[in-house]
Amino acid sequence: MPHSIHRMDWRDDRIRSAARGMNPTVLAELESGYAVIGDVQFLPGYCVLLGKDPSAKALAEMPRKERVQFLADADLLATAVENACRDANTAFRRVNIDILGNADAFVHAHVWPRYEWEPPELVRRPVWLYDPASWKNPATALGDQHDDLRASITGQLRSLADADTIRITD
Repeated sequence: MPHSIHRMDWRDDRIRSAARGMNPTVLAELESGYAVIGDVQFLPGYCVLLGKDPSAKALAEMPRKERVQFLADADLLATAVENACRDANTAFRRVNIDILGNADAFVHAHVWPRYEWEPPELVRRPVWLYDPASWKNPATALGDQHDDLRASITGQLRSLADADTIRITD
């Protein structure tokens, strides 16, 4: 009986695939993690900061210096998303940052742009109240149609990092 070789998908280990240069969603490497654009874009510009240590399951498990750097990098990513989304869409309202860890057991921060065009019952509520189908809708999956926004967020990250003298590696 032949052995089947299971080829690992980058989604199976987002952090290690980013470190190996195999995660196609990576926008930039920051000091504490990888800024990535979300697989889903039902709120265009959604990004995640993945912590570099895949064994750290919560912020509290990180040394204070690393934890503070992660929070600073989450702020940097949130500012880049805010600037890019404001430039791209006049209905942009604000950015929400969530650090939860309830579903994925590794340190990460969600950066959600929020818009005036969102359903009235959700526009002022947490993103997690959206219909679960939103997370699997092919119409809002990350694709070529997000290239301009992706480039804008990456450009904003680089500009902000240069202004703050924070190192971004390629």
